Amino acid sequence: MAEESDLERTEPASSRRLEQAREEGQVPHSRELGAFLVMSAAAGVFWVMGPWLIQRTASLMHRGLTLDLQLSQEPQLMLIRFSDLSLDALLTFSPLLFALVVASLLTPFLLGSWNFAPKAMMPDLSRLDPIKGLGRLVSWSGLAEMLKAIAKALLLGGVAAWVIWNERYDIFAIFGQTQDAGLASAGHLISFSFLAVVAAMLLIVAVDVPFQLWQYHDKLKMTREELRQEGKETEGNPEVKARIRTLQREAARKRMMGAVPTADVIVTNPTHFAVALTYKSGMGAPKVVAKGRGDIALKIREIGAANGVPMLEAPPLARALYRHTELDQEVPSALYAAVAEVLAYVYQLTNWRQVGGNYPTPPREISVPAELVPEAVNG
Repeated sequence: MAEESDLERTEPASSRRLEQAREEGQVPHSRELGAFLVMSAAAGVFWVMGPWLIQRTASLMHRGLTLDLQLSQEPQLMLIRFSDLSLDALLTFSPLLFALVVASLLTPFLLGSWNFAPKAMMPDLSRLDPIKGLGRLVSWSGLAEMLKAIAKALLLGGVAAWVIWNERYDIFAIFGQTQDAGLASAGHLISFSFLAVVAAMLLIVAVDVPFQLWQYHDKLKMTREELRQEGKETEGNPEVKARIRTLQREAARKRMMGAVPTADVIVTNPTHFAVALTYKSGMGAPKVVAKGRGDIALKIREIGAANGVPMLEAPPLARALYRHTELDQEVPSALYAAVAEVLAYVYQLTNWRQVGGNYPTPPREISVPAELVPEAVNG
């Protein structure tokens, strides 16, 4: 049963799966929303600019239907007249065309699916497979689309029939009106018809958009096995990553141990912590070349002893250096004074080794800011 559940598409699509779908051109879309926005834009333009459009249309019709004797005798003038009328018509209806273009481009943004996918433009011969096409027709998705088309046709057809029946007297009256009055009546009928259709389409959109979004995400659902496999591909196999981290730690530890012989002093806890410091001319402050606790601290002390690196027991300072420093970085300014005491002792010890004399006394009470000293451990 567990294997069956892992193979069922019950998990929401991951962000990577959604991105791959977008690259392949699979995005949520609703033709009903596009049609609704286009119709709404047209209705809005007619509502706001209706009188002006009617006036300009009447003027164009008057100019186009006016008989000019000179034009009838000179065909080249007829072409010029036709060009002028066409340009005027284009300018007259340009606000409507602009609104329709904006509405068409706005549709994908409302669904978050405006996308350019070159992969979707590549030819795919599988789309021409008649068996697959028949399968899509008889699928649940095809059945839903058919029912939706029937419902839309009934709804819009009913609204259109109601508009025609409700305005039947005004429609027949147009045939007996003058040109200006007929255009005004036609403009009113067009605006009213648009508003009625847009209102009906709003109901269709309210049903279709949630359905299309649900269908899109349902189609992209993944199995648990696919999610696990994707996690391995994106984040890497956990076993491989753990092995890589182990090798990285070992390599870093080898580099750190190789730097211990170059240290000037090793500050110890004495057994739990060890921090190796070095200071050369030109440095802004002493630098940490190695640090560790437990077995690593023991190894640092062993390498240091084998190479004659001076060691000093200063538990508070060792713990503070271990907690608040990083490899190959300078010690924090709050520990300058404490480290200076250690280095002063190291220089005295080096001088004693070279010229003899009294053995330098190691510093016993090195002052370390209390807020930098972590809780002490036994040992």
